Amino acid sequence: MGELLARTRPHHSVCVYCASSLACDAAYHDVARRLGGLLAVAGCSIVYGGGRSGSMGALAEGALAAGGRVVGIIPRFMQDLEWGHDALSELHVVEDMRTRKHEMLTRASAVVALPGGTGTLEELLEAITLKRLGLFLGPIILVNTRGYYDPLLSQLAAAIDGRFMDARHGELWTVVADPEAVLQAIETSPEWSADNRNFAVAR
Repeated sequence: MGELLARTRPHHSVCVYCASSLACDAAYHDVARRLGGLLAVAGCSIVYGGGRSGSMGALAEGALAAGGRVVGIIPRFMQDLEWGHDALSELHVVEDMRTRKHEMLTRASAVVALPGGTGTLEELLEAITLKRLGLFLGPIILVNTRGYYDPLLSQLAAAIDGRFMDARHGELWTVVADPEAVLQAIETSPEWSADNRNFAVAR
């Protein structure tokens, strides 16, 4: 991946990690829809996983309804299963999940993680890891709807307390309670430099 993932402000393209579940509480879909609309009104392009169901579909529909630009990145097998959204500004079909993650993050200058399952958690933790290594430099915002991310935040705090991570790595991400706080969090998140890889290894 190298330096291809390094990004600097301003943040015109936001990668959103979110879920495809239709079975979760509808409140999570509402948050995704609101976020899509807010990003669109602010003039941000949205990059996401290209799906049409659950929070993924709600995010896209909220942005499109507000006149926003939405770019989906979907693996070929998902497109073959007809899981893709058919009304996006752009839909890029890639060969596999690894390529999807790389494309999503490479196209973005900031990341927002909504509640989701293992796919969302994997994407989020990879983004945090790449930022720790100075390969992605943009803001990473967690939308902690209903305290969903509290257990993960506790685990990350335990990693810092146990000296598996440096205390300064607590600035890799920013937590907000609702989508209305996302844009300000992006703009005010701590600056991160590739030079910070000097303390990527806790000593």
